[in-house]
Amino acid sequence: MKLWSQFFIPTLKESPADAEIASHKLLVRAGLVRKLGGGLYTYMPLGLRVIQKISQICREEMDGAGAIELWMPHVHPVELWQQGPRWAAAREIMYRADHAGDGKRGPREPEFVLGPTHEEIITPLVKTEITSYRDLPKNFYQIATKFRNEIRPRYGLMRAREFIMKDAYSFDADDAGAIKSYQTMKAAYEKFFARVGLKAISVEADTGVMGGSFSHEFMVPAEVGDDDVVYCETSGYSANREKATSGIVPADLADAAPAGAVEEFATPGVVTIAALEAAPYSVPADQQFKTLVYVGDGKPFVVILRGSDELEEAKLGSLGFTLWRAATAEEIEPVLGAKPGSLGAVKGTIKNPTALVGIFADHAIRLIGNGTTGANKDGFHLRHINVARDLAITKFGDFRRVRAGEPCPRSGQPLKIARAIEVGHVFKLGTKYSDKFGAIYTDDKKQSHPMVMGCYGIGISRTMQAVIEQSHDADGIVWPWNVAPFQVLVCLLDPQDAAAAEVAKNLAAAAEQAGADVLVDDRAERPGVKFKDADLVGIPLRITVGGKGLKEGIFELKWRHQKDVAKVPLAEAGARIAAAVAEGRAR
Repeated sequence: MKLWSQFFIPTLKESPADAEIASHKLLVRAGLVRKLGGGLYTYMPLGLRVIQKISQICREEMDGAGAIELWMPHVHPVELWQQGPRWAAAREIMYRADHAGDGKRGPREPEFVLGPTHEEIITPLVKTEITSYRDLPKNFYQIATKFRNEIRPRYGLMRAREFIMKDAYSFDADDAGAIKSYQTMKAAYEKFFARVGLKAISVEADTGVMGGSFSHEFMVPAEVGDDDVVYCETSGYSANREKATSGIVPADLADAAPAGAVEEFATPGVVTIAALEAAPYSVPADQQFKTLVYVGDGKPFVVILRGSDELEEAKLGSLGFTLWRAATAEEIEPVLGAKPGSLGAVKGTIKNPTALVGIFADHAIRLIGNGTTGANKDGFHLRHINVARDLAITKFGDFRRVRAGEPCPRSGQPLKIARAIEVGHVFKLGTKYSDKFGAIYTDDKKQSHPMVMGCYGIGISRTMQAVIEQSHDADGIVWPWNVAPFQVLVCLLDPQDAAAAEVAKNLAAAAEQAGADVLVDDRAERPGVKFKDADLVGIPLRITVGGKGLKEGIFELKWRHQKDVAKVPLAEAGARIAAAVAEGRAR
């Protein structure tokens, strides 16, 4: 039992100026966190209690799934990352951690870095400690601080530079075992999110810089989420925006026959899809070929989409490049022969085709059949371009961003899109890291094999804010029972009244005996202030003692998520409070 007057809960009436979303405002107003700098937060006593409860629930589910807890350093020797498979890409979001002594100039390359995740640390560790199939499978996890160099931190803990994460790493002897470990972790995640009171859904996701064969994100639907979930209620299909596909191109679609000879026409000043749509050209966007030039691992390549489609840049990861970016105009002209706005991929029009590592086309361009594209001559376009006859395509793939209303790839029914917050991610990594670090084991026939890995992350600090985002009202936070900083608030209206204080103490003791974390508001404040703070902080069950009710021999019980107030005779206090605590735990 804690007394509000002796604890530290610095609530605020006003929201901070830089807070854009409700959960960020409430984190600060309810005294859970305080900002140190961009993306850096101090967890105040109330916020720390929530983090500890979320961490403990996560720990219980990891332990229950057979994972083993350890603790790894936050400061990593850079050579481990350089040896691993993702240094070129990951270093862009990492902090270096070099000597800060006066007068010492740091080396050109970092000596140490701060860890955003720990694949490069756990894999060499397991390599040295596990060598036999008898010691597999194993799954190690930690709940620790991570670091990410966010260029534009925002939304409080949602996009922070320092954050708390649970990261786990599984090691199996074969692919079947790795899939089993993956499914075990996925099931543990579902239990975890249910226990913390979040409505989280599992969606197919892009593997990104982590790599691996497949992954799933756990997303919390929220109007201000930082990602889009594409889903179909009929089939149950769901994927994040970076992974989502649609059935817009029928599986039995035949290639269109040529509609005529290629024809060049002048388009002075026309350098956008919209300009070509306008009179006098009047070429619909979905009949134009959009030609984009990128640089992957230092080499240029082309991506072709319909003019009406947008590139989903993360999908370029399927091409096998470690790093990719949009090419500059200075890089494009020597290869294609024209400036952006007049580009195309028609055979024979590319100035230096051997400089390209590939021309990759989205499947949906086959819906055009015959369309219009740039001539690779400034101010000119080509019409009657047939996909099969005229375009020098290296490979077709899925590169476009799915739009709401397109057919589901499973059911054909219209897809929907909703905003959501990512709170967890599970990856089947395969042997990407074990191959690099030589993490091998010997089987029962003395044959050596690379361990098959998986990795699994939960954003602990993100989860706290996601709970608030999903569970609040106009007055403040509405905490789920399991993660509330305190579960029962005893609001003493007359702290100077010895009799009232004694009753409050007894009611608090009854709640504590029933298994609740209890906070007693014994401050010398007006009842209105106490009630406003109670709603802002969001403790699930409020017990009010004092005033006219105490003279009548009653106290009040009120759930934070309900408007009704129950008046309970003091003679029934023990039983009613025990029943309410049991109800809260069950909920």
